[in-house]
Amino acid sequence: MSFIFSKIRQGAGTQPSGAETIQKLCDRVASSTLLEDRRDAVRALKSLSKKYRFEVGTQAMDHLINILHTDRSDSEILGYALDTLYNIICNDEEEEQDESEDETAQKQADDLGIQFTDRLIQDPENVTLLLTLLEEFDFHVRWPGVKLLTALLKNQGAQLQGIILVSPMGVSRLMDLLADSREVIRNDGLLLLQQLTKSNAAIQKIVAFENAFERLLDIITEEGSSDGGIVVEDCLLLLLNLLKNNSSNQNFFKEGSYIQRMKPWFEVGDDNSGWSAQKVTNLHLMLQLVRVMVSPVNSPGATASCQKSMYQCGLLQQLCTILMATGVPADILTETINTVSEVIRGSQVNQDYFASVNAPSNPPRPAIVVLLMSMVNERQPFVLRCAVLYCFQCFLYKNQKGQGEIVATLLPSTIDANSISAGQLLCGGLFSADSLSNWCAAVALAHALQDNLTQKEQLLRVQLATSLGKPPVSLLQQCTNILSQGSKVQTRVGLLMLLCTWINNCPIAVTHFLHNQENVPFLTAQISENLGEDERLVQGLCALLLGICIYYNDNSLENYTKDKLKQLIEKRIGKENFVEKLGFITKHELYSRAAQKPQPVFPSPEQMLFDHEFTKLVKELEGVITKAVHKSSEEEKKEEEVKKTLEQHDNIVTQYKELIREQDSQIQELKEQVSSMSSQNEQLQTTVTQQLSQIQQHKDQYNILKLKLGKDNQSQSNGQADGGQVNGLQTEEITMLREELEELRKQHTLLQTELSDKDTLISSLRSESLQTAEVSSAAESDHTELLKELEALRSQVQAQSIEINQMKTDAMSSDAAPSGDGSSDSAKMAELESRLAAQTAETERLKAEVKSSSESRAELEQQLASATSTVAILQTEKEKLQTEVQESKKEQDDLLMLLADQDQKIHTLKQKLKDLGETVDDEDDLDTRDQTDDDYEEDEDED
Repeated sequence: MSFIFSKIRQGAGTQPSGAETIQKLCDRVASSTLLEDRRDAVRALKSLSKKYRFEVGTQAMDHLINILHTDRSDSEILGYALDTLYNIICNDEEEEQDESEDETAQKQADDLGIQFTDRLIQDPENVTLLLTLLEEFDFHVRWPGVKLLTALLKNQGAQLQGIILVSPMGVSRLMDLLADSREVIRNDGLLLLQQLTKSNAAIQKIVAFENAFERLLDIITEEGSSDGGIVVEDCLLLLLNLLKNNSSNQNFFKEGSYIQRMKPWFEVGDDNSGWSAQKVTNLHLMLQLVRVMVSPVNSPGATASCQKSMYQCGLLQQLCTILMATGVPADILTETINTVSEVIRGSQVNQDYFASVNAPSNPPRPAIVVLLMSMVNERQPFVLRCAVLYCFQCFLYKNQKGQGEIVATLLPSTIDANSISAGQLLCGGLFSADSLSNWCAAVALAHALQDNLTQKEQLLRVQLATSLGKPPVSLLQQCTNILSQGSKVQTRVGLLMLLCTWINNCPIAVTHFLHNQENVPFLTAQISENLGEDERLVQGLCALLLGICIYYNDNSLENYTKDKLKQLIEKRIGKENFVEKLGFITKHELYSRAAQKPQPVFPSPEQMLFDHEFTKLVKELEGVITKAVHKSSEEEKKEEEVKKTLEQHDNIVTQYKELIREQDSQIQELKEQVSSMSSQNEQLQTTVTQQLSQIQQHKDQYNILKLKLGKDNQSQSNGQADGGQVNGLQTEEITMLREELEELRKQHTLLQTELSDKDTLISSLRSESLQTAEVSSAAESDHTELLKELEALRSQVQAQSIEINQMKTDAMSSDAAPSGDGSSDSAKMAELESRLAAQTAETERLKAEVKSSSESRAELEQQLASATSTVAILQTEKEKLQTEVQESKKEQDDLLMLLADQDQKIHTLKQKLKDLGETVDDEDDLDTRDQTDDDYEEDEDED
């Protein structure tokens, strides 16, 4: 760079001016072909950009932008160009230099940065180019690019937001900065996103859905939560930008369970002294973040959902711990009270929990009592007292239970002399010498009566002891006494707001107020006088109070009926003057400020005059009171008649409403019953379907069994019939089952008959076999005797043959001797031959008998063998038949059990259908079924 300056001085001969030097550097940037020369020239421009901001901006901006386009490959020259652009656009350096200068010079410096910003973003491609350069990981490119975009957003945020929004992946590239491991880039990326997300809901949504909540909460945890440094503060500021007035992001934050991750932020120890300023700032922002989620300006549903989540995750309990802790800085305590206020506002569960919180004192006191002690203590800071009042208002908001508890502490029957109650503190503040305490106590007590007629009537019973020896006076009378004493404006305004809230829409309270003869003259005197500016608000409130006495007057007091009060106004004040004084309330400068939001925020105690809920009451009553005052007596009578008629109609309508409400409740109950019965019906239908499926399974099993028994045709016909009736009525299916059972019974009877016939045949065959065996045995014995006789005959024949042969021998020997005995021998021979012939014939006969006996024996043996085989065959058939009979009996028993189960289930289902109102004609079926069951039982007994 020194070489460049030396060349410039040599060429000029004299010391060049800043503008000339910058011009020559710009020429070198534009004309040099060497990258090193261009880099040196841009470096020189960077060094001159702070001192000669205007000259560099006007002459070099186009060349620098061109460098960004052409020299993308060299990170060093890109870094110099981005730094130079940042120096001419950013106003920070100018602010440091011009701290002692006047506002005009500072405004000129700001305008210069805006002019250069407009020139740069005139071409949207330049912004797209910068977004593209952020993808470079090089530190010398990415960091200057982040700082330059941040400066551009500070100067022309809305225009740059529009360009980035339409740039492809523009927001995603910026979100990647949070993941950079270099803390400098990540921290400056947080500042860039803060500027980017300001007042642009579309970009806020994109950033949120780019997982910003997760990344930011992780960074907060890594940096030490509330004990962290400025990085935690930047993260919290970015979270506030994303969530504030953005219902979509709030819902996304709640649905993502990020509320639960806020609880550890508020964990404080016992020793809370010596908090650093950064920790106070961080906790303050964390509390604001909680308030953003439950702000009264959010939709009621979203607020209630967040309040529920905060209670369930323990965040409310943690905040109450801080509330009751010691040593907490005053501003953190104040913001914590405001945060707790909005977390419990309108949430009955949270309000009940807050009512149960006790301060760590001895004896323990309710947190509400401790807070009210601070509110009525004039030594406490003003903002803290305002925060306590807001907390008390939020505790009573839409909380009739809490209102009743507060009013009960004022009633004679519940006062405890040994302890301090909320009612005692409110009465003490109401009548103290401090006007701010008077106003706060009056407004707090008014919130205990807001929209609660019962408590307004109960508060009329409160009696106050003013001094010894004097009778007690009512709280209502004491309030009017203080009004008449002419106290400070703030005190009178507070008491008048309390009285207006008290007697509004409460005719009994109006009667009590008018019963004091001094009240009406005091109000008319206050309204009719011409007082200064400070008293105009009091006059307007007195007019409002008197107007309420007219509008809600039940004419129970003769001296102060509606007509007489209007006549009194017309004579002493004038109707127009009365309406004009009534209008002083809404025309007051502090009225509109109080009407904007529920939280009481005032610059100073003197300006603390209006309550937010009271402004709603004024807006509601101003018109009706004006009409009521202008009406004549005739119009009043007509209106009374119309009112009575309307009341009658209202009574009728109320009765009808009650009737409709009862009918609605009955309808609701009936709907619940119908819903219950429908569910039962669905269950029953499911059960029926299951039973049908089971029946079908049993039928299939039964068909398979029948097929196994050989009854194919019948099983197929039954199977088709059953298949056709799967989706039919159960009564038809039962009938078919009964028919099949009857067929089985017939088959069983037939088998029993066949079995008995077989038994008879077997018995006869057995007897025949026994007879045959006996005959065979007798024949065998006869055959044996015949054989014995035959052997005996044979032995006799042999003996006779021997004898004959002997005789023949003797005869031959006798032939040689003299033949004197020849005749006797011949006779013997003849006798022997005849005997032999007889024995031979007998032998032949016996042989024939033996042969016949053998044949008969063989035949009998053959018959015996045949009978034995027949008996064996019949015995096998008998065993087979007995097996079939047992299987048939078993199948019959199974079917009978199935039929009984189905009868019981069908009876139960039909009974349930009858209970549901369905018409079921089952008497004939039941009779038929009972008769069939009886017949079957008789058959079984016979079997």
